[in-house]
Amino acid sequence: MIRVDVGSGVPPYEQIRQQYRTMITDGSLLVGTRLPTVRRLAADLGLAVNTVARAYRELESDGLVRSRGRAGTVVAQSLDEVRNQAEAAARRFADDMRRLGVSSARAEALVRTVLREPL
Repeated sequence: MIRVDVGSGVPPYEQIRQQYRTMITDGSLLVGTRLPTVRRLAADLGLAVNTVARAYRELESDGLVRSRGRAGTVVAQSLDEVRNQAEAAARRFADDMRRLGVSSARAEALVRTVLREPL
């Protein structure tokens, strides 16, 4: 399910985070779905436990998963919640660009540039 390309310029933890984020936002993983344990996923991928733990922390920071200690890590948000948050963020961005006097074309170009940048 999760794959890591060690030759990629993207850090392994970020590859894991991006793949889970995509699966959560496209509805492949539903609210309440339990993710593999950190140790299990690390072993399956041949990665250090801390690498997978960082990916899970990032997902939790994004509000997409919730860690319940020994009970595991589960998907915390539905697709609709993620869409609502994304729409709210887009509205805030658009409002900021209007306030700054930035044209729509320039604002779109800025977004495309930033989205291509590695985290």
